[in-house]
Amino acid sequence: MEHVTDYWVAARRHLLPPQARAVESLRKHGPLTRTDLADVTGYSRSTMTSVVNELEEIGIVVETGDGESTGGRRPRVVNFRRDYGYVIGVDMGATSLEVALADFSGAILERVLVPIDVREGPDITLAQVQRLALDQIRQHEVRPEQVLALGIGVPGPVEFASGVLNAPPIMPGWNRHPIRPFFREAFPNALVIVDNDVNVMALGELTAGAGISHDNWFFVKVGTGIGCGIVCGGQIYRGANGSAGDIGHICADKNGPTCHCGNVGCLEAIAAGPPIAARAAEAARAGRSRILAKYLEQGGGRLTAIEVGLAAEEGDKIANEIVRESGRAIGEVLASLVNFYNPSLILIGGGVSNIGLMFLSSIRSGIFSRSLPLATRNLRIDASPMREDAGVVGASALALTHVFADVRG
Repeated sequence: MEHVTDYWVAARRHLLPPQARAVESLRKHGPLTRTDLADVTGYSRSTMTSVVNELEEIGIVVETGDGESTGGRRPRVVNFRRDYGYVIGVDMGATSLEVALADFSGAILERVLVPIDVREGPDITLAQVQRLALDQIRQHEVRPEQVLALGIGVPGPVEFASGVLNAPPIMPGWNRHPIRPFFREAFPNALVIVDNDVNVMALGELTAGAGISHDNWFFVKVGTGIGCGIVCGGQIYRGANGSAGDIGHICADKNGPTCHCGNVGCLEAIAAGPPIAARAAEAARAGRSRILAKYLEQGGGRLTAIEVGLAAEEGDKIANEIVRESGRAIGEVLASLVNFYNPSLILIGGGVSNIGLMFLSSIRSGIFSRSLPLATRNLRIDASPMREDAGVVGASALALTHVFADVRG
């Protein structure tokens, strides 16, 4: 069979419903036989045989081996053709950027992590994304026209349908910036899908992590900001306009500090990375913590939340207090969401989640102290097992699941 080389046609191909269901099932379950595909899609065996034949002819899937025999000839297993196309996954945070190249089966071929300052604006940051992506495809001898989609996670509220940020509090200059057209010249055949970074991390865990076996759960990212990815019925729930899960701007203390969004007492202004570090630096300068003062001096007059966690591990009383209070504030906000939504799983991720077990324990304490017993009966609260991999895996999955969508913008 001649492999499809017209990648523009490939990227724009509209799959019929049975074909789309088969592709979706392979993404969710991995390699399957035709009988397996019939079982999971609900279509008849004959229909799915025709569908698989069509997808093979197009070049999307290929037979990869034999399945288990049920008494007769061993059935053939089908999976995606790895070189049908490639995608770029982009996990953009406020201070870091990771870009990955993945083949059509979802296997990551190359990834690179670099520091950034998202406040430098979209032109500088997106140019860096493009430069890193082009470097990767050159290293793997992939042509730009073979890139069928880019999945991009960004640290701000995204109108998912249009792919633009809407008044992102920690991203000055990004409001309504046209991200999709930026990549059109370098990757002429690629769809560009933009989503909030915590949704992308949740998608990573849903695709290859702890979320696989749960249908209704949360992913909470604690970093420079605080956000929540919501999984409902095994799918990312984005709300009417894409802003669902922005828990960082729920009021946690009506007498609290002013948030960068302009409101008072937002959870993000109390328990995210910057306020944790700011409280610790204030204590160090006031002479209330010798250990924090040591880290402040080592950092040239600056502290990070991670260093606060290190001070807590050394037994520093002030650092322990900051970590406990920050975790509990997050937990108490989440308790309201647990009572409302009744998830079976909450995963905590993001850079600040690495400051120690006390932080996670305090979040758990805040949730269980304010939630109804029935809502927490089967609730598991844990650190993200994928950790830093969740974002880049999720961004690649975001791209792959939209390859055949008509969302070029």
